[in-house]
Amino acid sequence: MAAATIASIAFLILALVIVLGAIKIVPQGREYTVERFGRYTRTLKPGISFLTPFIEGVGRRINMMEQVLDVPRQDVITKDNVSVQVDAIVFIQVMDAAAAAYRVTNLDYAITQLTMTNLRTVVGNMELDEVLSQRDQINTRLLDVIDQATSPWGVKVARIEIKDLQPPPDITNAMARQMKAERERRAVITEADGEKQAAITVAEGAKQAAILQAEGRREAAFRDAEARERAARAEAEATKLVSDAIASGDVNAINYFVALKYVEAFAKLAESPQQKTVIVPADMGSLVGSIAGIGELVKSIQSDSPPPRPPRPPQPPQQPRPPQAPRATAVPRAGG
Repeated sequence: MAAATIASIAFLILALVIVLGAIKIVPQGREYTVERFGRYTRTLKPGISFLTPFIEGVGRRINMMEQVLDVPRQDVITKDNVSVQVDAIVFIQVMDAAAAAYRVTNLDYAITQLTMTNLRTVVGNMELDEVLSQRDQINTRLLDVIDQATSPWGVKVARIEIKDLQPPPDITNAMARQMKAERERRAVITEADGEKQAAITVAEGAKQAAILQAEGRREAAFRDAEARERAARAEAEATKLVSDAIASGDVNAINYFVALKYVEAFAKLAESPQQKTVIVPADMGSLVGSIAGIGELVKSIQSDSPPPRPPRPPQPPQQPRPPQAPRATAVPRAGG
């Protein structure tokens, strides 16, 4: 009885082990390869799967998530014989679990070594300045080469990034001095350009000022000429009126001209800086008579303009007194 119980318990334990061995649960982001007597048969996707006990077994457990591989630092000689220390990182993702498991022995090590080799090749074909300034080009060239090389392994290389580039210390110092000299040169050029632009601006301002001044002088000359023309026209019109009055026998016109010239001559005489004395007429009656004659002339001109006024009764003609030469006395000027 006891032997039968022990046998039953052993059978249950064996059955439990067989069942647990046949049931496989694959986590998300992983894939398992199944081998039957050591030969690959299929790939288990994430979830629960069943295997044939004692016949099938799990071969490789493959990580299907994107992984980051660190490429060790190495010395690389550029095209212009400069030693540069370079390291990088590689982002990969397994797309085919069976190829990644059975076509390469150590996938991570193989990709790392492949990246280091191609990194030396790419950087060795470039000069130092290109290596330092064209990292994107290096990354692109490495990505194309390594992606094609790892495609048979069922791996997709997402991207490659150069982490650091370190030239030798003497090259770094020389580059620092070169950068400083370049910046000083740019500063001098910028300052010279500023002075040039300032000089051009000043010259343009002077040019515009000269143009405006010339235009002002031209406008002033034009207006002066216009004023002189109008004055000449007015003088001609006045002369014509006086001439017409003289031609019609009006003696007041003659008195007007004589008085006008008399006043102008007296004003010029008084304004002369060379004169020590000023001639003042002693008899102002003639000047008053001339002014009266001017008034009569104006009245006669107004009487001729429309509308006509009613006729006045005839009056005896008045004989005007001819202008007499004024008597003058010498009066000393102030300060003479």
